[in-house]
Amino acid sequence: MISVTHLLLSLIVGISILLMLIRPRNIPEVYWIGGGVLLLLLLRLVSWHLAARAVLKALDVCLFLIGMMLLSELAREHGVFDWLSSVAVRRANGSCSRLFALVYAAGTFVTIFLSNDATAVVLTPAILTAVRKAKVDPLPYLFVCAFIANAASFLLPISNPANLVVFHSQMPPLGRWLQSFGVPCLVSIATTFIVMRWLFRNELSERIEFEVEATPLRSDGKLVLTGLAVTVIVLLAVSSLGMDLGLPTCLVALVITAAVSIKARCNPWGLAREISWSTLALVTGLFVMVEAMESIGAMHRTQDWLVRAQELGLTAGTFATGFAVGIANNLINNLPLGLIAGSTLQAAHAPGLLADAVLIGVDLGPNLSITGSLATILWLIALRKEKVDVSFWSFLKVGAVAMPVALLASLGGAILMQICFRS
Repeated sequence: MISVTHLLLSLIVGISILLMLIRPRNIPEVYWIGGGVLLLLLLRLVSWHLAARAVLKALDVCLFLIGMMLLSELAREHGVFDWLSSVAVRRANGSCSRLFALVYAAGTFVTIFLSNDATAVVLTPAILTAVRKAKVDPLPYLFVCAFIANAASFLLPISNPANLVVFHSQMPPLGRWLQSFGVPCLVSIATTFIVMRWLFRNELSERIEFEVEATPLRSDGKLVLTGLAVTVIVLLAVSSLGMDLGLPTCLVALVITAAVSIKARCNPWGLAREISWSTLALVTGLFVMVEAMESIGAMHRTQDWLVRAQELGLTAGTFATGFAVGIANNLINNLPLGLIAGSTLQAAHAPGLLADAVLIGVDLGPNLSITGSLATILWLIALRKEKVDVSFWSFLKVGAVAMPVALLASLGGAILMQICFRS
């Protein structure tokens, strides 16, 4: 029988996450989660010791986010994203379909090496500015930024903070990661492109009539690009050793920030103000809530579901797990779901393929709706700042086609790779 304490704790967590998703009166997400955590502590439903333990668990993810936010802001401030978007428009040679492919390629590159949040928050406004100058319908290219931010987000461990959340202390080494997710992610990228190219075929049949001026990349921007290349090399090396990514990401970002700031003779403290500290507080609050749910045994139910999926067999279990997780993202967001999934996988000692299906569902599933992932919510907020409104239904019309097709193909790729490496 469920106790009153457990029922009240579950109710507070559930309502907090619901309010985070619907944002009544446009109150930022962090206030709903932060308020829920504070209420849990004040009512003594959660101990301060448990909250502190959850904060420590969140530390690696927060350090990773700080590093990536710093690098993204450096790239934005020194014109890397403006240069990249202008190159895409000019290389299109008047063809909207070619511009679509180039923007997709740029989004893929940024997502893989700078994380999906960078694509959603920093690349999106740069692409919007470029296509507005070209005087073409911006929506196909904006949707590209949102969808590729999820579709390409599991090629590398650094491509999505959710990857760190799901595997946490059990992060596979880089070789094992690429063996599991390399082919499925490439299939996801290709399938999403084909579906979106078909969905926007009418808009992409037009011509670009207005020339866009070239945006040169200054020496400071070139230094930032070099720094990004160094960061990728360092993180791939760290990942290959199976080490946590948070601290190395943050340290490398700080060194690169210092080097660029000294060369450009600018104050680095301005970059610190651009870090989304509210996002870090949101992540930490979600860690506390999931830890609280775990403390009352809520993960036993998710473990039971995982056991049932294993009983379905290799193929059926993989597809059932991937689609269940993928759809669930859109009900509670992929960050809290990733935390729940990570705790479940760790406790259940799930076999490799089911764990892979969970991660693919966490990363790719959010392409169904706007509420699916933190990156998509950040994308929507970035567009609102630019006075562009994308409704829930307009996103769903694209996502209802793109997400299931890509998820089906990606899970099929994961099963194929498992069979190949077994034989």
